Amino acid sequence: MIREIVMIDEDKCNGCGLCVPACAEGAIKIINGKAKLISDNLCDGLGACLGHCPQDAIHVERREADEFDEEAVEQHLRKNEPAKPAMPAAGHHGHSHGHGHHGGGCPSAKIADFTKPAGGGCPSARLMNLDGASAVKTDDSGQRPTELRQWPVQLHLVPPTAPFLQGADVLLAADCAPFAYPEFHRDILKGKALLIACPKLDDTAPYVAKLTAMISQSQIRSLTIAHMEVPCCGGLLQMARQAMAASGREIPIKTICVGIRGNLID
Repeated sequence: MIREIVMIDEDKCNGCGLCVPACAEGAIKIINGKAKLISDNLCDGLGACLGHCPQDAIHVERREADEFDEEAVEQHLRKNEPAKPAMPAAGHHGHSHGHGHHGGGCPSAKIADFTKPAGGGCPSARLMNLDGASAVKTDDSGQRPTELRQWPVQLHLVPPTAPFLQGADVLLAADCAPFAYPEFHRDILKGKALLIACPKLDDTAPYVAKLTAMISQSQIRSLTIAHMEVPCCGGLLQMARQAMAASGREIPIKTICVGIRGNLID
């Protein structure tokens, strides 16, 4: 069948291995110093590993490949699950060094679309239905409902083909904006897919290419940039404009400037 699947450029790969724990299906291994996709049917094609490659050696391509097989993934993860450490014998003291998760999948990169019903199979491929959180009424303590629609939110971790980006209105927010503006969820985030980034502290080299792919492949409808009033935050708008030019598509871009004292600036 023809479908989207991960492609690894061995010429660019330096074997750092950051993509291995990022693949929740355990489909990538380091072999002879290079990252390898060990089997097509273990790759879901969502590209959660993309954001972890400092060499920009991993991309999602559309080609003929075996169908993604959730049962094969579960068998593969069980087969490669690390053995649990033995309990210390009575009268002896010891420490457990077991891991919090198995199968090489980092929870921070697992795709979750809170607006769609949950499915079965491998947790990494399951779209968790958490939209009930948005229906929670404000309680007596003043807690407001969340408007977050997906996970992850860090631009470094979000694959361009993430399902929650398809035809979405996207908010690209500076890391500081939600902390500075108290009504961020209600006034800025509501109804949008969220990406967060810091043009000053992040390695932004792969960001333009990733945003370009999101605009062209996921056909996002609009892009809102929520940036702080500090000069370095202008890098977010610059990245967005470069990405739109490279994509060949014209989409509406709106900017929202948040002051360092938490006010909105025209």
